[in-house]
Amino acid sequence: MENVYAALLLHKLGKEVNEENLKKVVTAAGADIDEGQIKSLVASLKGVDIDKELENASLVSAAPAAVAEVKKEEKPKEEKKEAAAEGLGALFG
Repeated sequence: MENVYAALLLHKLGKEVNEENLKKVVTAAGADIDEGQIKSLVASLKGVDIDKELENASLVSAAPAAVAEVKKEEKPKEEKKEAAAEGLGALFG
């Protein structure tokens, strides 16, 4: 996970995400270097538009929050309908 964070930090700073830079960041953070993981990460990021992927990830993570917010708003409306129905029931007995 620290390798991914290091890659994101390098990207944010406008530095090239390569093996050498990743090793420097991970070492500076005090974590152990796993050569295989770093090579794999660099290879998997080759040709990837990180900004676009982060934007897509933000949209995906925002979607459940938006759905939860809509559900919160729907509950009071249902309660109001039930209260209104109870009032009508009392009228017609």
